[in-house]
Amino acid sequence: MTTMSGDLRERLGAKCEMMDIPLMGVAPAERWDEAPFSPWVPEDFRPRSIWPEVRSVVVIGLPVDLPIVETAPSIYYHELYKTVNTLLDQSAYRLARFLDRNGHPSIYIPRDGYGSLSVLKSDPFAFFSHRHAAYLAGLGNFGVNNMLLTPSYGPRVRFTSIFTMAELPADEIMRGDLCTRCMRCSRSCPAGAIDDADYPEGLTDKDACTSYNASLAKRHASPCGWCIRVCPIGQDRERFDRGQAGLYERDEVRPELHRAWKHVRSHGSEQS
Repeated sequence: MTTMSGDLRERLGAKCEMMDIPLMGVAPAERWDEAPFSPWVPEDFRPRSIWPEVRSVVVIGLPVDLPIVETAPSIYYHELYKTVNTLLDQSAYRLARFLDRNGHPSIYIPRDGYGSLSVLKSDPFAFFSHRHAAYLAGLGNFGVNNMLLTPSYGPRVRFTSIFTMAELPADEIMRGDLCTRCMRCSRSCPAGAIDDADYPEGLTDKDACTSYNASLAKRHASPCGWCIRVCPIGQDRERFDRGQAGLYERDEVRPELHRAWKHVRSHGSEQS
């Protein structure tokens, strides 16, 4: 790497730290052209098909706090989800402006590239996958539930991306699997969308997942959150003292938590 590009990368990292963004990674745009597994991102969904001048993709991630995810489906997690998405969009826009001011034309990519769950149900793809970008930027790897798992937060992270003409030093793709194949996500999914018999092919029934979240949206209690709640991966489980086996299946393991979750779920959104 050149001194200039390395210095810009360090300044970008410092900017993220100042903005309380704990996860940042970089992938060169050409990395999308060599499929690391199958099925892979179709050509039309790759960075240079969206903006031909892009040289590097910067990916940032913000966590969704486990104790709030545990209340889902609830208005509490619903509001957290909206807040994190808004912060991601605003942060990506600010980082694009930072790069632009330093002589490198850049654009932000919105966190959600689709209009609504009904649109997603009829065409279950946004125009760019931040999960795959995060994988290529070395921030984690995929679990059975088709979410990106990270060492710090497991799947409890939201991502977005910045396209830049700067040639930034890239991160290595993370080797090895974080997913333990415990299948808790499959067993707990209320929509039956994760079929362990289909692994590693089907992974997630997108239609079932989207339909269930659409029903929750009508109650102001989306998204679902079950598969990211029960996933045992992530250092956040230790920080929040959530290591007990059977925590979510049996009330008697931590009755005080179950009472708290029930209280939050019972208020602020329509009950089924």
